[in-house]
Amino acid sequence: MEILEGKGLLLNLNRPERVLDAIKTSKLVNKVDGISQVLVPWGIPETHALKILKIKNVPSPIERDYKWPGVYRPFAHQKETSAFLTMHKRAFCFNEQGTGKTGSVIWAADYLMSLGFLRRVLVVCPLSIMQSAWQSDLFKFAMHRTVDVAHGSSEKRRKIIDGGAEFVIINYDGIEIVEKEIDAAEFDLIVIDEASAYKTATTKRWKAMNRLVNENRWLWMLTGTPAAQSPVDAFGLARLVNPTNVPKFAGVFRDMVMYRLTQYRYLPRDNAKEIVHRVLQPAIRFLKADCLDLPDMTYVDRDVPMTKTQQAYYKSMLVHNMVSAADEEISAVNAAVLMNKLLQMACGTVYTDSRESVNFDASSRLNVLSEIITETSNKVLVFVPFKNAIELVQEHLSKDGFTSEVISGEVSAGRRTEIFKTFQTTPDPKVLIIQPQAAAHGVTLTAADTVVWYGPTMSLETYLQANARVHRAGQKHPVTVIHIVGSSVERKIYKMLREREDVHAKIVGLYREEVLDTAK
Repeated sequence: MEILEGKGLLLNLNRPERVLDAIKTSKLVNKVDGISQVLVPWGIPETHALKILKIKNVPSPIERDYKWPGVYRPFAHQKETSAFLTMHKRAFCFNEQGTGKTGSVIWAADYLMSLGFLRRVLVVCPLSIMQSAWQSDLFKFAMHRTVDVAHGSSEKRRKIIDGGAEFVIINYDGIEIVEKEIDAAEFDLIVIDEASAYKTATTKRWKAMNRLVNENRWLWMLTGTPAAQSPVDAFGLARLVNPTNVPKFAGVFRDMVMYRLTQYRYLPRDNAKEIVHRVLQPAIRFLKADCLDLPDMTYVDRDVPMTKTQQAYYKSMLVHNMVSAADEEISAVNAAVLMNKLLQMACGTVYTDSRESVNFDASSRLNVLSEIITETSNKVLVFVPFKNAIELVQEHLSKDGFTSEVISGEVSAGRRTEIFKTFQTTPDPKVLIIQPQAAAHGVTLTAADTVVWYGPTMSLETYLQANARVHRAGQKHPVTVIHIVGSSVERKIYKMLREREDVHAKIVGLYREEVLDTAK
C-alpha cells in the first residue's frame, strides 16, 4: 500500500472488485501480471470500509491531518493508539496504566469531531477519576472543547446531559439514573474507562449500557487488565464491543475457557488465553515497558470523597479547634498533631488520647484502592502512613481477593527480609502494604512498578525515599505514583511533596487554611 500525495491510497489487489464495489469513489488505475492497482480516497469512511474488507495496514488519515493540540506533545505510542481508535467504531484499548491512554482517546475523539463524525462524547468512569483524570486532561489536551461532569442529584445530572457540552463525564452508577436522557441526547461515542466494571453481563449496570450501545454509536472500552481475575470476565466486555465474537450465553463461554474441577470450582483451560485474545478484538495494547519514550515516573491523583461519617467528624474536629487556630502563638507542634488527626480520619481510623483506635466508614477510599490494584498488571506498593489504618487496608484487600503482606515497625528485621525477597522473586503477594518509615531506605522493590499512597506522609524525605524503592536500578518499567486524595489538605500536601517543599516548615499555614476553608 502506498500513500499518493497525501490524498489517496494505492492498493495492489488480486480481487479488485471487492474494493471497487464497496467504495464507489475508488478507481482501477492499472493492472500488471494479474495484480490490479486500485486508488482509494484517503478518508475515514474509506479506511473504515477497507478495514471491514480486512485489508491490512490501512493508515488513519489522522496521521496526515491532525495538529495534536494541547499543552503536551504526544508520544509515538499515543499517536498510534489515537490512529487505531479512529479506525474502529467499536474497539478495546488495553494500554497499561500510566501510558497516557486518556490523552490518546481525547485526541482521537477531537479529530473525529473536527470532521463531523462525532458531535458529543460520553465518558463513563470511576468517581475517583472524573475530575482528576478526565476533566483535567480534557482541559490540557482539548481546551477548545466544552466539558461538564454529570454528578450529584438526578436533576443536576439530567440538566448536564441535556446541556449540550461536547464531552460529558459520568460515573458508572449514574448511567441508570439518567439512562433515558443519555439515550435521547446526541452522544455519538461512549468511552468506558476502567472497563472491567462491565465484565458481568447479568448486572443492571451492564444491561443499562447494553441498551445504550446501539449500532449507530461508537464505543471504546479502556482497561489495562482485561480478564485479570478470570477468563470468564472477557464475556461481558466482548458482548458490548463485538457480540458476534462470543456465544449468546455466559455459561457456554465459561465452558469454552474453564473446566470443572469440583462442583463449585473451575480452572482455566490450556487455551483460555488464546480464546480471550480472540474474542476481545479489535484491540490495541501498549505496556509501559514498550513505551520507551514515556517519562520514567508519572504522578496521578485519584479523587475519592470522604463518606458522610468521615465528613461529619472531620468538620467537627476542625470546628472544635478553630479557637486554637486563631491564636497567633499556635505552635508547629500543635498544628502537626491536629493535622495528623485530620489525615488519620481521612484514612478511616483515628487514635484517641489513650491510644485506642476509632474506626470510621472509609469504604470509598478502600474501593478506589481496589480499583487501582485491579487495573495494574504488575505488583503494587501501597504506602499507608498510620499503623491503625494498615489493618483496615489489608482486611479489605483480602476480601477483594488480593494477596498482600505488611511491612511495619512491628515486623522483625528477619521477617522483613523474607517478605522483601518473596515479593521480588515470586508471583505472590501482588501487594505490599508498607508503613513508609519502615521501608523508606535501602530496600529494592522493583518487582512493583506502581506506588499507591493511601494517605500522605508529611515528611518529604520519607516520600522521596519511599518512591525510590521501585524507581531505582533494576526497574524494567516506567513507574506510576498514585495519590488517593479525599480532602483539600491532602491535595495540598501531595502538591508540596511533588514540588519538593518541606511540609513541616509550612504546617501552621496549612492548618490555618484548612480551618478557614471549613469556616466558610
